[in-house]
Amino acid sequence: MSARRLALAAALTAGLLLTACGSEEPDVTIGLITKQEANPYWVTMREVAEATARDENVELLTAAGTSDVDVDSQIAALQEMTAQGATGILIAPTDSQALVPAIEEARQAGVTVIAVDTPTDPESAVDAVFASDNHEAGELIGQYAAAKVVELGLTPRIALLDLAPGIASGEQRRAGFLAGFGLEEDDPQIVGSIDTEGDQAKGEAAMAELLAQDPGINVVYAVNEPAALGAVTALDEAGVGPDEVVLVTVDGGCEAIKNAVRPGDIDATAQQFPENMAREGVTALAKHARGGAAPSGFLNTGVVLITGNPAPGIESRDVAFGVRNCWGD
Repeated sequence: MSARRLALAAALTAGLLLTACGSEEPDVTIGLITKQEANPYWVTMREVAEATARDENVELLTAAGTSDVDVDSQIAALQEMTAQGATGILIAPTDSQALVPAIEEARQAGVTVIAVDTPTDPESAVDAVFASDNHEAGELIGQYAAAKVVELGLTPRIALLDLAPGIASGEQRRAGFLAGFGLEEDDPQIVGSIDTEGDQAKGEAAMAELLAQDPGINVVYAVNEPAALGAVTALDEAGVGPDEVVLVTVDGGCEAIKNAVRPGDIDATAQQFPENMAREGVTALAKHARGGAAPSGFLNTGVVLITGNPAPGIESRDVAFGVRNCWGD
């Protein structure tokens, strides 16, 4: 009898072990490739992705380039993460077209790819896009700037601080700004445009160059907050006060809102939510790797106009809202 009981106990123990092993979630490895680490926007995205990966019990591989236009580093990261067994990769493309062949190669190897922040061209090159509506972001600040110009009685002299050719997010923001302001590309109110690569020092140099061409610039569009902060420095050095120019941009980062929007150096910013992109992206890839639905289509992670100086007829939220929600709603 004791032998039979021992055998039964052994069988039950083996069954419990098999059940426990069968209930464990399979190991999952996914990747995140951002543009750079100098811009706190990308640092925040990485940090939230890492926290979400811990919550989802997945391994997260991370990589970043040296700038917003560093294509080669992103190609190498895609290849390395694929070789390391990543089942899904989030990527913010530094060039919406140049990255497509490497992305397609990863997908052919069975990797699910989500573009975050910046769409590919064509968007169908990835499985899904999790991002702000960049055209809407540009349109919001364009409408604001147009209303402010009317309120202040200005004759617009407009400077455009762009990102770089081939990056869809920058192109969409510029197009949205022009549409929101009511401008065509060849409008004589546009003094000029210079690519900044979203970099503060290059934004400062670009603003100084445009002011040298036309010291009467009174409207500035900057593709992101680092470029806008560079413009603030150049304007200050040229003796142009914040009450003489309407400066608008996109991002909605905590420090920029506190230190530039609040005092009025930046008049308005279209706040994005990279935390949402990272959180939703990691969660979607983790679920898909464990048998859930594949991510697809466009997930709009939201955009809100933030200003400390509202414009007539333009919907916006105040600085306090911007600080409470900076980069994650």
